[in-house]
Amino acid sequence: MRSFFSLTRSRYVLLLSAIAVNVFVVNMSVAAESRKPNIVFIFADDCGIDTFGCYGSGRFPGLTPNIDALASTGVRFERCYATPLCGPSRCLVMTGRYGFRTGGTSNQTASTASFKVEPSLPKILSQSGYVTGMAGKWRQMSDSPGDWGFKEFITDPTAGGYFWKTSYTKNGNEVTTEKEIYYPDVASDFAVDFLRRHRAEPFYFYLSEHLIHGPILRTPDSKPESSPNQHYQDNLAYLDKTVGKIVGELDKLGLRENTLILFSTDNGTATVGYQEVHDPMKKTGMIGTRPVYGHKGQLLEGGSRVPLIANWRGTSPAGKVLKDLVDFSDLLPTFTELAGGALPDGVKLDGRSFAPQLRGGTGNPRESIFVQLGTGWYARNDQWKLNEKGELFSMKDAPFVEVPIAVDSNDAAAVTARKSLQSVLDDLNPAGGKREPENSGKAKQNKKKNKK
Repeated sequence: MRSFFSLTRSRYVLLLSAIAVNVFVVNMSVAAESRKPNIVFIFADDCGIDTFGCYGSGRFPGLTPNIDALASTGVRFERCYATPLCGPSRCLVMTGRYGFRTGGTSNQTASTASFKVEPSLPKILSQSGYVTGMAGKWRQMSDSPGDWGFKEFITDPTAGGYFWKTSYTKNGNEVTTEKEIYYPDVASDFAVDFLRRHRAEPFYFYLSEHLIHGPILRTPDSKPESSPNQHYQDNLAYLDKTVGKIVGELDKLGLRENTLILFSTDNGTATVGYQEVHDPMKKTGMIGTRPVYGHKGQLLEGGSRVPLIANWRGTSPAGKVLKDLVDFSDLLPTFTELAGGALPDGVKLDGRSFAPQLRGGTGNPRESIFVQLGTGWYARNDQWKLNEKGELFSMKDAPFVEVPIAVDSNDAAAVTARKSLQSVLDDLNPAGGKREPENSGKAKQNKKKNKK
């Protein structure tokens, strides 16, 4: 028979054990709640809102199930604006500053922006305790991803599509392979490895896709003798497969509840998608049965309006669709706020954080956005758009129609809109910033390229 003291001692040990377990659970819960969210930004190439089922694509209603699932279980922004070309969009994302401030107004001048003088999104996040990594397209930016603050990276030597190759750059060193590799797979494999190795600390990963930029080539999933039209669809399907690969890995690692996944594209759909060999049925650019107005390289809705999907399981409201105006300068302050970081002093930033909207709040949405390409630009609010020439357009039926309004129109709403948007442009003063002179040979060359 056990003594009274023996029983008391046993109960005391059990009590201490129970207390220890409870303290551990509480501490783990507090740590999970207080840990900064991971951020994964997937940035696709040359595919506008008309490309994705969740935006009503007329050509590809069911070809992007993984991307569409992010939208149906997260937040889909209906009106996000890029610049109409790759280079200046990437420069804007990296610095949070419009092109006339950095000099990055076109594909040919995006590399004008320097990490030595401009704010850098990955550096800000690094200073906030994040480990940073990127993979994929970079070349239109200056210097290297490492110079701009990415601790780990792989990239390549081209601003165009980079697919079946035998070399790439890893952390500044060239890597060569005996056999051809499919570079988008190398980039996504690098991303998966990064997520696994840094699962225990806050991370920011930027997957800068080459898909679906031309040249439109076969993918590892393409069937032999597939047509160019099928290859175009295969490229989009492979982009979606890659998104599923990243999301699936975050699920396996148990990180979805603490990771914001943001998906967007660098500009509207490229003209390569409209070529007859890639689009024999002439359905590219369609939302439902209506064509989007414009495409890549044009200061029109089809050139600048891009998808923006945010998915943060358990935090972002599922299936919410927002009509808030957003442009790419907003990413830097949004990510900085989520990271608990500080915006740099002594520099003019153009963005406005939409972090509250990602948490289900109303936030402080913009009243207008600004888009620039070369020596052209416009400001756009809810229903109107005013460009550098003083031309006003009604955007009530955008992205399908932009209706020009006569300068001498007496319509009260148009008069008010013109005055309001002119005030926005006067305040920004893009003409007084860094840009190419109209009469320079380089500016003329860029104008021709930007129209393609």
